[in-house]
Amino acid sequence: MSIEFYFSSRASQRWLRVGPLADALDQFAARLAAQGYSHRSAVSKLRLVRNLSRWLVRQGLGVEALDEPRIEAFLLTRGPRCVHSGDAATARQLLCHLRADGRIPLAAPFPQNPDPFAPIEDRYERFLVNERGVSRATVENYLPVIRTFLAECFAARDVALETLTVRDVNQFITRQSRRLSRSRVKLVVTALRSFLRHLHQRGDIPFDLAGALVPVANWLLSGVPKSLAPEQVEAVIRSCDPRTAAGRRDRAIVLLLARLGLCAGEVAAMMLDDLDWDAGVVTVSGKGPRREPLPLPREVGEALVAYLRDGRPQCPTRHVFVRVHAPHVGFVGRVAIINVVQRALARAGIDPPLKGAHLLRHSLATAMLGNGASLEEIGQVLRHTSPDTTWIYAKVDLEALRALAPAWPGGAS
Repeated sequence: MSIEFYFSSRASQRWLRVGPLADALDQFAARLAAQGYSHRSAVSKLRLVRNLSRWLVRQGLGVEALDEPRIEAFLLTRGPRCVHSGDAATARQLLCHLRADGRIPLAAPFPQNPDPFAPIEDRYERFLVNERGVSRATVENYLPVIRTFLAECFAARDVALETLTVRDVNQFITRQSRRLSRSRVKLVVTALRSFLRHLHQRGDIPFDLAGALVPVANWLLSGVPKSLAPEQVEAVIRSCDPRTAAGRRDRAIVLLLARLGLCAGEVAAMMLDDLDWDAGVVTVSGKGPRREPLPLPREVGEALVAYLRDGRPQCPTRHVFVRVHAPHVGFVGRVAIINVVQRALARAGIDPPLKGAHLLRHSLATAMLGNGASLEEIGQVLRHTSPDTTWIYAKVDLEALRALAPAWPGGAS
């Protein structure tokens, strides 16, 4: 793949190959093609590179001089009629491409980080990973809590960790409890307790404030799992239009959630090699090193085939589910799957209080219970490692619970 794919005439090719970036155009064009950019978008990006190369000639600079400040200077010289909304993104793509090929040095770190909380967060992240050995998911859950805590405590004063008090900590927990669920507040307390102990061990705070944290009551099995009625689940599935590439992808995702009870992260992490078509099995990557083979129902398999044959863009990634629009890269986290479910719910006109991907998992368990499945069978389908996790679905069977309830004193005989 080279610029000839986008510029067929020799005159256009000669026009394009000017300046110090001329010999980088072919590889950059190949990268744009691999990432699935349309012909029109790629042509626009290559023209921008050509103009940047001419600017370097006028400035007397070589390709090795390119960095973020010079890219910014180039973009500022372009007139209003020449500027396109994606120019800055194209320039960043080019820098990444040149750095990956070793043509220009890696980006130099800023001499001083303007974010006062970043060094504190970085030290705490290294502590969690290197000393505590926690998972990446735990790090991603804890760091936003710490940033919010620091931002609230030091919004109107300089960052001085040694001035933190018990009052600061408990006021923060109180404010969070007014807007978050009990389970989320419990996570906030856990993260904050870990952070405060880390600060005390480092000597950043004179007292161990973690012991003063007010505990959050969150009784086991205190809630009832939220779910959709079977007809609502079918409406969500029907909302995914099988006539479009995005609809075929979304339908396959929703069916994996609704029929197999997969979690959002498990769907996002699914690879092409996880699908064994001969055996009719899909291997699911769960928490940690867990990998479990599951039978692939015909309906789900047909939806996956429809997407893979006529919907999934051609791209080098092995992820099953890929962005519809360029760059065609695989889903990297559960947020993309949650967004698919939320859009499907909106199209179906369903507005439940909770709109995450787990809603379909809970709906599958609730429907199984209503059809006579035992809690043990539900736990096997949902791949629960402990029976305790499945017990919460006993609350959903209201008819069975009604038979156990004692008669109201003084009621009708």
